Amino acid sequence: MARHIYSCPLRWSDMDAFGHVNNVVFLRYLEEARIDFMFRLAPGDGSPSFSGGSVVARHEIDYVRPLVHRHAPVTIESWVTKMTAASLTIAYEVKDPEQVYVRASTVVVPYDLAAGRPRRITAEEKLFLQEYLDQEPAVA
Repeated sequence: MARHIYSCPLRWSDMDAFGHVNNVVFLRYLEEARIDFMFRLAPGDGSPSFSGGSVVARHEIDYVRPLVHRHAPVTIESWVTKMTAASLTIAYEVKDPEQVYVRASTVVVPYDLAAGRPRRITAEEKLFLQEYLDQEPAVA
């Protein structure tokens, strides 16, 4: 299973009054990593994959430890944990080599903007996503 790696710079404006990255800002970091994964790395030049739009159906975030401002970026690793005919779940870790700050997941639904409704994942999209699919069995 491959993991998508995204380097995310920390901005001074990301900090709250207590000097650490505000919890809401982590959603923005996840969005940046997800867009980089789904659109920049989508298969083929000129491929229509993922270009029709998508919507977020759900976010889950576990804040493991505070992240304070620094000049070095954090790394966001992402991978697919579940894929159905019309949705996928992307998992993330926001981290650096020493520690994990956030573990999260997002349920994404491909969306047909012209028709104004959800759509199925295409064969091309499924082929691309399978490279990032964690196929390890769940721990009971």
